[in-house]
Amino acid sequence: MPETNDAALDAFIAAKIEIDRMLARLVAHSADHFGYSPDEVNWGHVGTLDHYRAKLREISDMAFQEGQGLE
Repeated sequence: MPETNDAALDAFIAAKIEIDRMLARLVAHSADHFGYSPDEVNWGHVGTLDHYRAKLREISDMAFQEGQGLE
């Protein structure tokens, strides 16, 4: 009887669904300028977005095997 990876596949699909939901929420939040109007943007907001960007870059670099030390 061949060994199956049903449990691993189920866990993979569950993780993918969660990632897809997070990405969709982030895209919508970005489309709304992260909830900030142009009149209220300050350097604190810039710092927050820089933090988000750094975390997303880290994930992107891992996914595509790019970035510092991976080239």
